[in-house]
Amino acid sequence: MAEGGKGKFTRVLLKLSGESLGGESGRGVSSPALNRIASEIQSAHQKGVQLGVVVGGGNIWRGAQDRGEAIGRVTADYMGMLATIINALALQDALEHLGVPTRVQTAVEIQKLAEPYIRRRAVRHLEKGRIVIFAGGTGNPYFTTDTAAALRAVEIEAQALLKATKVDGVYTDDPRINKKAKKLPTLTFMQAIRDRLRVMDTTALTLCMENRMPILVFNLSVRGNIARAVNGQTVGTRITE
Repeated sequence: MAEGGKGKFTRVLLKLSGESLGGESGRGVSSPALNRIASEIQSAHQKGVQLGVVVGGGNIWRGAQDRGEAIGRVTADYMGMLATIINALALQDALEHLGVPTRVQTAVEIQKLAEPYIRRRAVRHLEKGRIVIFAGGTGNPYFTTDTAAALRAVEIEAQALLKATKVDGVYTDDPRINKKAKKLPTLTFMQAIRDRLRVMDTTALTLCMENRMPILVFNLSVRGNIARAVNGQTVGTRITE
């Protein structure tokens, strides 16, 4: 396992936000943004790493924010799961257009579109050099795609969870609002939970902490960052025990 930037990873789970597929607006699916992200994933995959991906659905539907009073929380969460499947299919096509073998597995079964999530099959795909995109969240309401990413990372025995964001790591406050916010190159899970740094939700952080799954938080917009991360280079912030 790569530790502290001393060696490359052999299997990782990459978490992408749905908004990243929406380009500057963060809404819908932007072809330039989709192609750029697919190219970045391709570069990382060419390093020989086994790569799983979890993508959010916020560019299409943000359950908690979009549902209003007419739609209940459970229904809104299921709608969000469907949004992640749309994104996963788009990313799969973009990757395969680049010649990268890719499979989509969903926690919510839609047999005509994708495989159901089966852990052993997912691991076998990874071992054969295919990228596996895990869609549909955990398949249950009240859980975020961050928690889904933590769960899948643990299940496939990844060596790290890579969270690609809009900023170059974890800060003491939102650097886009507070110019005095300081970047934290490293921190512990308990620090992230105690200080409510909003890296990931508490359930995801706790799951990673209990299973000793390091999290790397870095800026997706910097070209080559995914490849650097899987290669064990120091990028962004590292969260460990």
